Amino acid sequence: MSISVKNLSKHYDKQKAVDAISFEAKPGRILGFLGPNGAGKSTTMRMLTGYLEPTSGSAEISNHNLLTQAIEAKKNVGYLPENTPLYTDMYVKEFLNFVGQTYELKNLANRVDEVIKQVGLGPEQHKKIGMLSKGYRQRVGLAQAIIHNPEVLILDEPTSGLDPNQLVDIRALIKELGKNKTVVISTHIMQEVEAICDDIIIINKGKIVANDTLDGIKKANNQESLEDIFRKLTA
Repeated sequence: MSISVKNLSKHYDKQKAVDAISFEAKPGRILGFLGPNGAGKSTTMRMLTGYLEPTSGSAEISNHNLLTQAIEAKKNVGYLPENTPLYTDMYVKEFLNFVGQTYELKNLANRVDEVIKQVGLGPEQHKKIGMLSKGYRQRVGLAQAIIHNPEVLILDEPTSGLDPNQLVDIRALIKELGKNKTVVISTHIMQEVEAICDDIIIINKGKIVANDTLDGIKKANNQESLEDIFRKLTA
């Protein structure tokens, strides 16, 4: 299992942002992590990347415990936060070289070229990040997330604010990456989930209210639309 989560919780005083959730995510599959605003999606993502320490419970990435083997676990994770933090004064290639150096990658120049090609940044690679459209910035964010070839990719709202053409391109790219990696994607766009996800978790008020394949969730709910199922489970 690339991701294994057991009774993971995050409390802020008396508020339970995430309340004893357990789930697994498998290689070669894309897991859609859904929930209304404030349901605990981003908090869970931040715990899985080691940005936030859980109040209780455990999470393993590629068989490494995030608390006791944090560095080994984090080496296996690529993360694209919702608002991608990029150095807008840096050139695309310069930025990816900088990220690669932090991972102490060998053959860095080759790896940067590979990733630029993989995410379709070729025409933009010599531009400053600040000059790029939102769609291309998102590609830079994906490139920095995969530069160290992690087993696990965690993407928080990766298509937020993109125009329809950019949406199609980024979804296709995520689908391609999902063939060889474990991908967890947080989103509230139901069409996106249906287009690219194999498995689905719905979280509401910090608790998991559904965890199954896309087909399994639909069968359990009389083939209702995912939107209706989501609305019913998070009401």
